[in-house]
Amino acid sequence: MPLKKSNPDLILIIVTLSLLSIGLIMVYSASAIWADYKFEDSFFFAKRQMLFAGVGIIAMFFIMNVDYWTWRTWAKILVIVCFVLLVAVLIPGIGLERNGSRSWIGVGAFSIQPSEFMKIAMIVFLAKYLSERQKLITSFKKGLLPSLSLVFLAFGMIMLQPDLGTGTVMVGTCIVMIFISGARIWHFAILGLLGLAGFTGLILSAPYRIKRITSFMDPWQDPQNSGFQIIQSLFAIGPGGLFGLGLGQSRQKFFYLPEPQTDFIFAILSEELGFIGGSLVILLFALLLWRGIRIALGAPDLYGSFLAVGIIAMVAIQVMINIGVVTGLMPVTGITLPFLSYGGSSLTLMLMAIGVLLNISRYSRY
Repeated sequence: MPLKKSNPDLILIIVTLSLLSIGLIMVYSASAIWADYKFEDSFFFAKRQMLFAGVGIIAMFFIMNVDYWTWRTWAKILVIVCFVLLVAVLIPGIGLERNGSRSWIGVGAFSIQPSEFMKIAMIVFLAKYLSERQKLITSFKKGLLPSLSLVFLAFGMIMLQPDLGTGTVMVGTCIVMIFISGARIWHFAILGLLGLAGFTGLILSAPYRIKRITSFMDPWQDPQNSGFQIIQSLFAIGPGGLFGLGLGQSRQKFFYLPEPQTDFIFAILSEELGFIGGSLVILLFALLLWRGIRIALGAPDLYGSFLAVGIIAMVAIQVMINIGVVTGLMPVTGITLPFLSYGGSSLTLMLMAIGVLLNISRYSRY
């Protein structure tokens, strides 16, 4: 157990707060027209995002001072609670349905998304599991299978909502953690083939997923339906050019790009701030990734290393998927851009996860 504390990673704090600040500005810019039309308050989404950001920042600095191995004690309870929430969200009257997905539970005027909590809980639990059983991870039956069974059980529960995007991020994050722990490559090769077959089955089982895949390959085949979002996103990014149209000057947010403050906020940012603005955001995420890897390498124990790897992998996977979707390189998945997209559960939990990473940095050897 680490004994000597030092200061938290200042660069990580600055990068996180910088991304959050850019996000708050862009949420207002992207949502003002839609909010004024729907709620007669152009600051409707911005105010709620600021509230969640405030809660998230307080939680981040509080958790930064909670020794990270404390979460190891609560790992099993966190996973059990999240499984209960995933069951509850499927019950009519408890779960809220939006855009064909029952993924939220109403809490007063707000709502929480249990699948977002499960992502964090699974990282905490898997870090505990892998740190205690690292020598067994090379065994398919004793090490790899038990860990993956729990991961795919959670994935199955999330798919009942359905929420393929969040489930994909969770599974991807867990696979990175298991691979880093020393699992055999040929085990992953076999599981990769099975996973590809299962993923193909999930796509073929729902017509809307097939449309998403075909629209990603050629969105102009169905420009008014399945290809609509990708086309409008590209129409936003293209005119942005090098320096953008100027902050607040987006044209696509005028009811062309649906709910631009959520999954496609990077398209509005690129339209208003151009290639320079988009590159700055990507650079900030790259800095965050670098600091996270550095913290993971310098952690004083295996649990801290796996926990840091899980957190930074989750952020990296979400960023790659979101920007890939927005730029037309990947099918639409409904994944938010960390710290920038509008969304209470996602933003608050992401800041809490950074708080854990900052605490690990206080014990880092580097």
